[in-house]
Amino acid sequence: MTTVSLSNSNPATTHRTINFSAGPAVLPESVIRQAQEDLWSIRGSGIGICEHSHRGPVFDAVIDEAVADCRRIGSISDDHEVLFIQGGASTQFGMIPMNFLAEDAVADYPDTGVWTNKAIKEAKIFGRVNVAFEGAKCGYDHTPSAAELSLSPDAAYLHYCSNNTIYGTRYEQPPQTSAPLVCDASSEMFARPIDVARHAMIYAGAQKNLGPSGVVLVLIRKDFMAKRVRKTMSMMDYAAHAKNGSRLNTPPTFGIYMMGLVFKWILEQGGLEAIERHNEAKAKVIYDAIDGSGGFYRGVSRPECRSRMNISFRLPSEDLDQRFVTEAAAEGMDGLKGHRDAGGIRASIYNAFPKSGCETLASFMSEFASRNG
Repeated sequence: MTTVSLSNSNPATTHRTINFSAGPAVLPESVIRQAQEDLWSIRGSGIGICEHSHRGPVFDAVIDEAVADCRRIGSISDDHEVLFIQGGASTQFGMIPMNFLAEDAVADYPDTGVWTNKAIKEAKIFGRVNVAFEGAKCGYDHTPSAAELSLSPDAAYLHYCSNNTIYGTRYEQPPQTSAPLVCDASSEMFARPIDVARHAMIYAGAQKNLGPSGVVLVLIRKDFMAKRVRKTMSMMDYAAHAKNGSRLNTPPTFGIYMMGLVFKWILEQGGLEAIERHNEAKAKVIYDAIDGSGGFYRGVSRPECRSRMNISFRLPSEDLDQRFVTEAAAEGMDGLKGHRDAGGIRASIYNAFPKSGCETLASFMSEFASRNG
């Protein structure tokens, strides 16, 4: 069985299975090691992170540092609030239109995959939705160009998903619009530089690139937050969360703590420019294996829209897909089965995933193709 030691491991670490899971996903090993210590006693307090009051001085420091490090990573000004909200991206699918889409208003939603489709369904509960791009017609194989977008002249906002985990597509640049721009960045948050100032709101479920499941990072511009169109329960009100410093009630303290550790790890790697270079190099290893296979492997995404986080591809038959997954698992590679809506194979290689794991997969792909091509 092939195993790999993560690039950020210490020499004494045990080897771990190569984890291609789309989420919850691989975390930096140094973060996991620190969490092991802090579960027992954090910062010399004699109390573990999961046992501390969310209003005590230890957690005060944890959340304050997480906000400060997040701002540093993304060059986020005071124009935006940094919030940690319970749930995940799916909660935001409803919370955004609940706050910002009036019944007689319209919002633009380019549909580029399963998650935008779910967001569209939730938004229609509260107001009108203009499906600005119908990705299903092309099998979700690309994100739209400016010419392909059909935008509303008076949209309350434009909502898009920057990276599609299932079909392996991404926007090279955000859509051009005069409406407030709202981005679901769940599967690539802090995987490359992002222009926060250009966005009214960016949100990301933590469980792919930022930490464990159960918490979502929300970056929301204060002037946009003030445009709430209907009264909601407090837990669904962004302004209420902001006023209470993400502690309107007992928040997911462990998730916020873990996200704070991941922020520190990103800064240690050199920030977003360095992270992006590393991610480009990792993805190239696998895409080269696909492109050099003589057609045995076929990418789902058009080359110009390829994700660097989620690489989806297919083999010549479903039987070979299944054999590939089974044999890869025997070689210590887990999580490669494609999503049920796309089929095939999916390799998710988020920020903390090591390049050596990509090289191991590429080598296996070459060997498998030679035996089965």
